[in-house]
This record gives sequence, structure tokens and C-alpha cells, in this order.
Amino acid sequence: MRFSMFSAAFVAALVGYGGTITIVLAAAQALQATPEQTASWVMVICFAKAIGSASLSTMTRLPVVLAWSTPGAALIAASQGFTMPEAVGAFILAAALIVLTGLIPILGRLIASLPKALGAAMLAGVLLLLVMKAPAAIPLAPQIAVPVIAIFLLVRLWNPVFAVIVALAAGLALAVVLGVPSLPPDALHLSHPVVITPAISATALISLGLPLYLVTMASQNLPGFAVMQAAGYPPPVRPALVVSGGLSGIAALFGAHTINMAAITAAICMGPDVHPDAAQRWRVGLAYGVWWVLLGLAGPFVLAVLSIMPPELMATIAGLALLTPLMGALASAFETPDTRFAAAVTLATGASGVALFGIGAAFWGLVAGLLVMTGERLARRKA
Repeated sequence: MRFSMFSAAFVAALVGYGGTITIVLAAAQALQATPEQTASWVMVICFAKAIGSASLSTMTRLPVVLAWSTPGAALIAASQGFTMPEAVGAFILAAALIVLTGLIPILGRLIASLPKALGAAMLAGVLLLLVMKAPAAIPLAPQIAVPVIAIFLLVRLWNPVFAVIVALAAGLALAVVLGVPSLPPDALHLSHPVVITPAISATALISLGLPLYLVTMASQNLPGFAVMQAAGYPPPVRPALVVSGGLSGIAALFGAHTINMAAITAAICMGPDVHPDAAQRWRVGLAYGVWWVLLGLAGPFVLAVLSIMPPELMATIAGLALLTPLMGALASAFETPDTRFAAAVTLATGASGVALFGIGAAFWGLVAGLLVMTGERLARRKA
């Protein structure tokens, strides 16, 4: 295997892990996960991505690269009042729906028929809540938030892909200089999977499970397939959904949320610099899997380091990491004039954090947008 494959896979894994691990930790914190459950979550989802990427690449002879659902993690981080067992039940529902979408063509067509603007607006409402925590950290810890934001903006002018990673590294170094507690003595221990018995909660299934499925499909899987298509590879839609959904269902039992097709990190693994022969680039999926196994094993140390850092640093990094997804979601939400008002209603409702009957704002935002859009279409037909 060429060294270029390992180097490309390393960069892709580093970007995927370093750029969004703080969002996953925010999701675990929102669910009041224990340190053991959080370590299990991170380790198992890393292993799931490794197994899925390697197996799909080998099976299809295509460079298939999987990622964890960053919008899904943001959705979870913005939720309130759910326990880990209830979340696990919701994760299993989302995973099952992904598998069914791959097996039953009509479900795939149903998701494809969901108005793109409303799905994007629902996601934007969720992301907005977390992005706003970055500037909100400035008055709380200006000595950390201001330099980190400045470094992020400067590095982004040079290379947007590495902006979050460099900002995180700078923030960690700055926090050490300013003084942080010592690492716990067991920081280098190996984590182990923690089985979590799912609890079936109707509100969790509707508020977490269904939106998690929708944002994963609309904001991760569909763009991931589009990236493969743009790179000249026919996307293996059915096997990718079945394998990623199946692995997500297994990983959910250990506290992890869904995995899906990668988009940005996948593009890193599909160019001619990976291998001059496009037919040989599928092997990058094997190298990618190796790196994610190593990252999964290193999880306890990484989590221990992040756990002693100031919460304002974590909030700032998470907010900065979600700026690009927020920008893309807003652009998609307001791209078409005919659906802009309905998208605005979806965004406003989702960002409000309102919960009715125990069901979260993301779901009600989508419902409100669909009702407004339906009413507008009926009015146009009568006119």
C-alpha cells in the first residue's frame, strides 16, 4: 500500500476527530453520560467507522469513507431532559430507519422528497444554538476565547480544513500556560465498552431518534454520496446505508450515536494524489480504518486531557467547528425564494428551544415549516 494512502487517511481521520470531538463530548454532557459511558461512546464509534470504512471499501472496491454524524451530535447536544438509556433507544431507532432506507426503496424516495430547504433549516436551528456559545464565551473567559477565535480566523484564511484543529491545539496550549489541573493518574488506561440497556421513551424517539435520522440522511449521507459521484465513483447507496445503519445499531448499545457517509473528509481520500490509479484508491479505506482504531484506543487519554480544560474553551471550539456546517445549512435553507418563509419559520422554531408535550424544538420546527409550506402551495394554486 502506498504511503500516500496512509498520509491521506491520517489527515482525513485527524480532521474528522480533532475538528468535531468537542461536539460529541457536548452531546454526552447533555445526556449526563458518566465518564465511562463517554469513553465507551467515543471508542465504539471510532471502531464502527473503522470497520464500516474498511469493509465497504473492500466489498465495493470503492474508496468508501465513513464519519460520525456531526449534525446528529449537535442535535443531541442541544437537547434537554433525556437520559443515556432513553438516548440509546433513540439511537437504535435512527439506525433501524437508516437500514430500512437502504432496504426499502420507497423510504429512500420519501427522504429524497423531503423539502431540502426545511431539512436544512431544521439543521440550522440546531446548529445556531451551539455556534452562539463561541462569542458568548468571550466575556466569561476572554484570555482564552479571544486568542482561539483569532487563530481560527487567521488559519482559515490559509487552509479552512485545519482551522479548527490548529485553534484547538492553540487553545490547549494556552490553557496549560494559564494553569489547568493535573491529569488523573489513570489517564493512560485503555477504555472498555459499556453496555447500556435502552429505555423506550416516546418523547425521546420523536425528539431525538427521528430528527437524528433525518439530519443524518439529509446532511451527511446524501452529501457523502454526492462527493463520491463528483469524484467519479458510483455511490454504493444500498450497501452503505445497510452497513452504516447496522453498525450504528450495534454501537448504540454502547452509547454511540450514528455513523454515516463522510463528505469533507471523504474528498481528502479520493484525489489523484492518493493514488494515480483511480481503481486502486479503494485501499485508502483500509488505511483510514487503521487510523480510526488507533484513535479509538487513544480515546481515554484524549478525553482526560479535554476534561481538565476550561469549559469556555470547549464551548468556543465546538461553536467554531459548527460555523461551516451552519453556513452550508443556511445557504441551502434560503436558496429557493418560494420556500424561504417556510424555512425561516422552521429555523426560528428550531432555534427557539421550545418543547411541547415533551417533544423537542427540532421536530416542531420541521412540522411548522411543512404546515406553512403546504398552506403557501395551496394558496398559490387557488390564486
